[in-house]
Amino acid sequence: MNETLDVEEDERTAEAADERRTDCFVYILGSCGNTAFRTYVGWTIDLEGRLAKHNSGKGARSTRGQVWTLLYAERHATRRDAMSREWHLKRDRRFRKALSAAIGS
Repeated sequence: MNETLDVEEDERTAEAADERRTDCFVYILGSCGNTAFRTYVGWTIDLEGRLAKHNSGKGARSTRGQVWTLLYAERHATRRDAMSREWHLKRDRRFRKALSAAIGS
């Protein structure tokens, strides 16, 4: 019985830690690739560091070998909110295309 209570308490603690108020960012990067302008959507807790990783070739596989610039960023209070927004932005190609057009690429 005590083990069950301990597991439930650990799960609640983990959920609370996940919802802890830390600044998380959702971002959109843009790059002029070989054939066309490309965008990439991601989330991070360190915006500048993440952009540097993408540009150094240590970021996501799909971003390697190109120079990326930050086009757009949003700040979120929790990781859950940031990850949810990232999911929606990845599927909103109309917004990403309009953003690219507005920037002039």
